[in-house]
Amino acid sequence: MVTFLVCLALLVGAYFTYGRYLERLVRVDPAAETPCRRSYDGVDYIPLPMWKTFLIQLLNIAGLGPIFGAVLGAAYGPVAFLWITFGGIFMGAAHDFIAGIISLRSNGASLPETVGTYLGHGAKQLMRVFSVGLMVLVGAVFLSQPAALIANRVNLPALSGVAFGDFSWLLLLILGIILAYYIVATLLPVDKIIGKIYPVFGCALLFMALGILVVLLFDGKYTIPELTSLHNGIADPGQFPIVPMLFTTIACGAISGFHATQSPLMARCLRSEREARPVFYGAMISESIIALIWAAVAMAFWNGTEGLNAAIAEYGGQAAVMVDVIARSTLGEVLAGFVIFGVVACAITSGDTAFRSARLIVADFMGVGQRSLRWRIYISVPLFAVGLLIIFCLPFQAMWSYFAWMNQALAMVTLWMITAYLNRRGRNRWVGLVPALIMTYVCMSYIFISPLMCGMHDRAAAYLLGGAATLAVLAVMIFKMRHDAKSIS
Repeated sequence: MVTFLVCLALLVGAYFTYGRYLERLVRVDPAAETPCRRSYDGVDYIPLPMWKTFLIQLLNIAGLGPIFGAVLGAAYGPVAFLWITFGGIFMGAAHDFIAGIISLRSNGASLPETVGTYLGHGAKQLMRVFSVGLMVLVGAVFLSQPAALIANRVNLPALSGVAFGDFSWLLLLILGIILAYYIVATLLPVDKIIGKIYPVFGCALLFMALGILVVLLFDGKYTIPELTSLHNGIADPGQFPIVPMLFTTIACGAISGFHATQSPLMARCLRSEREARPVFYGAMISESIIALIWAAVAMAFWNGTEGLNAAIAEYGGQAAVMVDVIARSTLGEVLAGFVIFGVVACAITSGDTAFRSARLIVADFMGVGQRSLRWRIYISVPLFAVGLLIIFCLPFQAMWSYFAWMNQALAMVTLWMITAYLNRRGRNRWVGLVPALIMTYVCMSYIFISPLMCGMHDRAAAYLLGGAATLAVLAVMIFKMRHDAKSIS
């Protein structure tokens, strides 16, 4: 319990300490004109109250990551607490905040456009393709999983027959309903659906985590393991080493490149730069707290990492089923229903904004305004078609694994953009550089270690190759930043 409480206190305290330092670092200007005032269009550029933008940002970035990722990542043991806490404070929240500030000061530009400003035209072109691909993949993942969760809880024998493959008629019907919502939410102005229902779902997510926290603190049945070493507690540590596997298993609770694609949505709605810390840094700290709670309850509920690993094997790694079991046992049948509702809401509210973000990235690339519904439809239809193709052709485990790596690779690029941004302004570039190096090494070593990629059995060689690739990226970035400094001078 002590380790958990210390980590919880550090996360809360970081908002008031490191968060304020970052505000001073980027020199937040409350008097600066924001994009929603400068470029109001009634669709994406709309001023919203700060409490709404905070809750919308929290729902946008949360998805299934701080719940499912934390439950599965807890199998590594209490070392997961360290990654969630220090990753969330110094990497994830700083990443979200500064990327949000950059977008805010670039008239709400999407991530590929801001990357292009600070890392060059080639990086911008690559990021346009990469980020749209990731957004569609996220949309597909967060379309299929809530549909499967709902189908598992609905008893309609008439629709239980197999339509094709692994898809029942019931699952196809639910997929169709969620897809219809995604289309409407993607096309309509941000204040019509997202601005109205997201705050409700955001409160549900927070209350869900609060309920689990109360159980952990005041129900004597559960004991949270303490951190006594950096031991890898997962069932097969040879196949799943802490570096890099823990860093990709728990992504959204510590750092996630997906967040940087969502920040421009709220950068177009903030009324003042003063709102950036609570909305961008605060939402990420909140997500880390949620992930910390779910990691703790996963370990405590199954009496430590050994029991948790046994449960993961028993349930076939289906985190949704495990969350349902935890909720039913700790909160009761009625409240467990609300938990599953919250989980579904988390997935759906990240899925629709993933498609919305993809629309905005494509629109920025094409230079097409979004006031016209016709243009919004033209851009969105192919995105949804590709998303459905992914769902029907790619197994979920493959979707999730590739999403995990692409997500952290996007965080890596965003952190290098942040480093270049700070360097160009003569600010403390170490704030971006150290996290950028860590995430570069995680992504590069994953390429050589993961069975889905090179799958090298010689771990020493794999780690050395990951280090060499990281040094190569560092050399390129040093050259790039020195060239920028000479150009500016």
